[in-house]
Amino acid sequence: MERTLRAGRMATFVYFGLSGFVLGMWVVHIPSIEHRTAIDHAELGRLLLLLGAGSFAGMQAIGPLTDRFGARRVVPVGAALSGAALVGPGLAANAWTLGAALVVLGACNGGGLNVGMNAHAVQVERAYGRPVMSAFHATYSIGGVLASLVGAATLAAGVRPAVTLGAVAVLCVAVAVAAAPALLRPEPARETAGGAARRRTPWRIWALAALALMTMLCEGVANDWSALHLRRVLDAPAATAALAYGAFATTMTIGRLLADRAAARLGAVAVLRYGASAAALGMAAAALSPWIPLALAGWAVFGAGLSGCVPQLFSAAGHADRDAAGVNVSRVAGIGYLGMLAGPAAIGALTGVMPLNLTFFLPVACCVAAAAAAGVLRPRADAAGSVPEPAVDAAAGRAEGRCR
Repeated sequence: MERTLRAGRMATFVYFGLSGFVLGMWVVHIPSIEHRTAIDHAELGRLLLLLGAGSFAGMQAIGPLTDRFGARRVVPVGAALSGAALVGPGLAANAWTLGAALVVLGACNGGGLNVGMNAHAVQVERAYGRPVMSAFHATYSIGGVLASLVGAATLAAGVRPAVTLGAVAVLCVAVAVAAAPALLRPEPARETAGGAARRRTPWRIWALAALALMTMLCEGVANDWSALHLRRVLDAPAATAALAYGAFATTMTIGRLLADRAAARLGAVAVLRYGASAAALGMAAAALSPWIPLALAGWAVFGAGLSGCVPQLFSAAGHADRDAAGVNVSRVAGIGYLGMLAGPAAIGALTGVMPLNLTFFLPVACCVAAAAAAGVLRPRADAAGSVPEPAVDAAAGRAEGRCR
């Protein structure tokens, strides 16, 4: 049993890393694909909305399927399709074909793989009896970093995007198939009274989704505007400006590697409350700083503070009802993803009426609101079909020690 659990955990790491790698390979090749399809930046921005639309639709469709058939069946199929979908953007010849390819990529990666792997991560976390979700999300970030290195190397060597993405597709399908046997078998469904009522999404899931929207909005702002902030507001050289996103991404990844221990010791509520509070302070410091070093430090604190927030929300959604984990995760992930898309657009709109640095008080406000509402992470024992979050006690500690 212990060996099976360890194997299931490692397989989950593989799928999270694979998801980040697939999306990262697309991001790295955006400039080349934009040039080949002869589209401008504005049209690319509109096409990227199709990627988000495909992801959202895929998440809502895959959630019920995950609950019905189990993550063990859904995740490998989603991972294989996600890798195969990379071929589409690589072969796209114009805006129409690229748009269609992005809808498919979004549905397969954001929907088919993302929901299933998070639902399986919740199952692994429940078996371990302690928080392990944040480390999986850190692996997703590491997959993106690996994609940037591989993509940079192939582009420097003059390899055409279609060839690179095709090779990655074959690799992803092979990895998806190889890791599948290690996934945990579905947990037996529990008999509960009032099944129809239980299937309705409870208010707590929508509250978690709202918090995911706010925290992932902040991530989206950092992804798209951190480097521009240093460049436009503080007049930093381009190379220095790029360090803003680097500082954010680095502390985000490190924080997620450490957040599970913090959640086990302090609880998920504390991780969200103090993490979001720290993120608000870091963002405010970056926005108001007249000095580049302090601004970089602010972006770093922003990343560290946000790092553990989203994994706690996904984990709470999955544990709220074991038999509806897929649907609940799809709700939280889907609404959160909309926030990640809306954040950069909202900042862009606000720059029309105020300086760029002052627009960053939108994510500051989101972080403050998330910190204030962190109590929603506490499991509701009286909710129908609810499952307590992983216990952190002496017995669980001994069990996790044996599972390492």
